[in-house]
Amino acid sequence: MGILQISGLSKHYGEGAHRNEVLDDLFLDIEEGEFIAILGFSGSGKTTLISALAGLIQPDKGGVIYKGKEIDGPSHDRGVVFQNYSLMPWLTVKQNIDLAVNTVFKKKSKQDRQDIVTKYIDMVGLSHASDRMPSELSGGMRQRVAVARALAMQPEVLLLDEPLSALDALTRAKLQDEFSDISVKEKKTIILITNDVDEAILLADRVIPLSLGPRATLGPEFKINLARPRDRAAMNSNAEFIRLRAEITDYLLNLGARESSENKVENTFPTIVPTPQTPQKPSAHKKPAGSVMDKKFVDFSQVKKKYPTPKGPLTVVDGFDLKVKKGEFITLIGHSGCGKSTVLSMAAGLNDISEGGIVLDSRHIKQAGPDKGVVFQSPSLMPWLTAFENVKLGVDQVYPKASKAERRDVAEYYLSLVGLGDSLHRSAAELSSGMKQRVGIARAFALSPKLLLLDEPFGMLDSLTRWELQDVLMEVWKQTQVTAICVTHDVDEAILLADRVVMMSNGPNARIGNIMEVDLPRPRSRKELLDHPDYYAYREELLDFLEAYEGGAHPSEDQLKSIQQKSATRIARQSAQKTLPKIMAETMPETMPETMPETMPETLPEIIPKIVAKNVA
Repeated sequence: MGILQISGLSKHYGEGAHRNEVLDDLFLDIEEGEFIAILGFSGSGKTTLISALAGLIQPDKGGVIYKGKEIDGPSHDRGVVFQNYSLMPWLTVKQNIDLAVNTVFKKKSKQDRQDIVTKYIDMVGLSHASDRMPSELSGGMRQRVAVARALAMQPEVLLLDEPLSALDALTRAKLQDEFSDISVKEKKTIILITNDVDEAILLADRVIPLSLGPRATLGPEFKINLARPRDRAAMNSNAEFIRLRAEITDYLLNLGARESSENKVENTFPTIVPTPQTPQKPSAHKKPAGSVMDKKFVDFSQVKKKYPTPKGPLTVVDGFDLKVKKGEFITLIGHSGCGKSTVLSMAAGLNDISEGGIVLDSRHIKQAGPDKGVVFQSPSLMPWLTAFENVKLGVDQVYPKASKAERRDVAEYYLSLVGLGDSLHRSAAELSSGMKQRVGIARAFALSPKLLLLDEPFGMLDSLTRWELQDVLMEVWKQTQVTAICVTHDVDEAILLADRVVMMSNGPNARIGNIMEVDLPRPRSRKELLDHPDYYAYREELLDFLEAYEGGAHPSEDQLKSIQQKSATRIARQSAQKTLPKIMAETMPETMPETMPETMPETLPEIIPKIVAKNVA
């Protein structure tokens, strides 16, 4: 018997017509020192499960057994970190952690307690902010305080309910490494709820999906037989990691597909669609989207952004130079503080440009306007308006000369296109986070912008919802072919969406560090992407770049040359694969001998190096 068992656990909320069956008959045996990752998504009951394990709620049936005894309440032996940090707003960072440590370790000396507090504040990188109040911290920093507080109580079992979801990629990676280190060195038992497949594989001994609610159950377990310590970049080329990643992702995609088919509502497209094969925009929508430009549709020319500080001007972005073709999809990636969102806000006309300029369709960008559609991480809807009214609010302003029926068609068309044809008249307050973001996407496209700007639009959503909305975005983009720039911290999202991935160096004085062309067929699906022979080469190139700049580092010329060489080798290989059939057709006789398959391995090595050498040169 392990240290912790979940035995037939079921839980519901409400009664009668409002009864919601959340968890149904869960069983799980967890060994001491084991790291379990439970992949839970929105509405699956993950917080209910963590609350039951912590003893904060009582199940309807079954229970949780800790060290042979059924738990009947909370205990410091089971430390909890929730998605929401719940700090005491009147206490400083240090005082918030002091409070927990002093409660648990009353018998330790004052110095020992102080050492514990200092250790865990250092661990989460908040030594510089130990005397700040929570109101002075960013959301990510507050979550780091909550993580430090839980770790400082030194529990035997650590329960983590998506504690890293609000953090930037670099801080998230740092804390993932700390969790892994604690698990290995202290043999601490950890149960992590996450929606990130990579995070689950990186950290866990077993990965177990939690099915979608209501009546969620635990799915099949995936054993992670990867040696520790696990390195993110090295795992990318590990065959077992690639197999596990594909297998788990496929299971989750199928889970989501079953859910969608069971709850599918047939949307009736408006009469603006003239043919069943090619939906077209309403006539009122066509003129604003027109353009006379092509190769330099968006032209960033030596763009700089400086902010005044007490110590003098701080240059955040320094010499950002990029030409974007009409209809191209660009993703912008880099560590926090590299100026990604600053570049996007300048392109949107929301932030003044200090030096240089940005030209959109032959006109300098000087202010915000409907020709530049923006989708933020939070869609900022009017909660008292319906989904339709939120979209039509912008449409009415952009198409003042269109008829009422035409404006209605535009709003309904794009809401239908993002899968909300059945929810047109639901108020924004009633919508889930994913549905609200769908409205935000529909609203941006409905304005017929010349440039679509997306600032981490799916950053706060669970993986399944994020994957679904990436597909929605790609489908709508395919219909409109609008020029788009998307800021993301997600390597897979960057590759999935982009024609080119633009990588930024660290700030201050951030600039473009590398540009990667993504030569993968469209339309793209996540499953096809995972199966594509070049996908992990693209992924490795991005991971190498991000690793080179990790922790605010400025890589050496040798590091950057190594990344460029890998890129050149990949491009050469892809070129060889495309060129080889033509060469074979030109050099091989029309009638192949029956022994050809046996001679092919000897022939190919002679042909491919020539192509590779030519392309590298």
